[in-house]
Amino acid sequence: MTHRVGVLVHYASVSTDDGSRASDRVQAVERAVSILQFLARNGWSGVTEVGEELKVHKSTAFRLLSTLEARGMVEQHLDSGKYHLGFGLVYLARAVSVGPDLSRHAQASLEWLADEISETVTLAVLEGDEAITIDQLMPETSVVGRSWTGRRNPLHCTSVGKVFLAALPRSRAAMYVNARHVRYTDETIVSPVELRAELDRVVTQGYATAWEEFEEGLASVAAPVRAGDGTVVAAMSVSGPSYRLSVQTLHRIAEYVCEAAARTSVRVGASATDLVGSGGE
Repeated sequence: MTHRVGVLVHYASVSTDDGSRASDRVQAVERAVSILQFLARNGWSGVTEVGEELKVHKSTAFRLLSTLEARGMVEQHLDSGKYHLGFGLVYLARAVSVGPDLSRHAQASLEWLADEISETVTLAVLEGDEAITIDQLMPETSVVGRSWTGRRNPLHCTSVGKVFLAALPRSRAAMYVNARHVRYTDETIVSPVELRAELDRVVTQGYATAWEEFEEGLASVAAPVRAGDGTVVAAMSVSGPSYRLSVQTLHRIAEYVCEAAARTSVRVGASATDLVGSGGE
């Protein structure tokens, strides 16, 4: 009864709004969406830049940004005062396509993998030319204290990124492989020839590794999660300190990562028979 009364009161209050107030709300929504699109294109931006883009006064731009920040849609740099897209958008993004279902289906496998390996486990999806983490579990014994959820990572130097690259159509993969790549550490593969050879290994062995390629002191191993048609829809990984996860250790625990990814693949529609011996595409 209380819930129904609340709904009736809500609709009554809406019905008393005049056209002007409704128009103001629509305009505010349009401006908020424009801000998000502007930040997506331009990255860190100041209030003045946002105001100029929207053709509004700085005070109006600041109020809109503050509201979005309070909702987690944008975040403000403490030193520069500029704004960037916030991690709150990740939760909205997870509602797109297979996002929420994928996380739900992967939950049991992520928990099993975290218990077996006692390191940080993540689930990532491909978005453009980046891998974005949509879920993460950190066991109490893990020394990795940061959250990767919502973060975008390059493809050429991360294990999840290599999984996605290895699954791309040859033409698209070739365009990425032959492009210029950032060297993050001494171990980062930037040579097109070496990167192509690395992806061939991923296809053959069915998993990818990255040892201090993205960050010094960080190592990881990842395996593909496949949909019913065989396409790679996600990558599941284990990551931890390189002093504990040596190259040999990564290959040893790859069996567990592949098992967890295969379990998730079955839950999202892949055939267990088709997964046997499927090293890649």
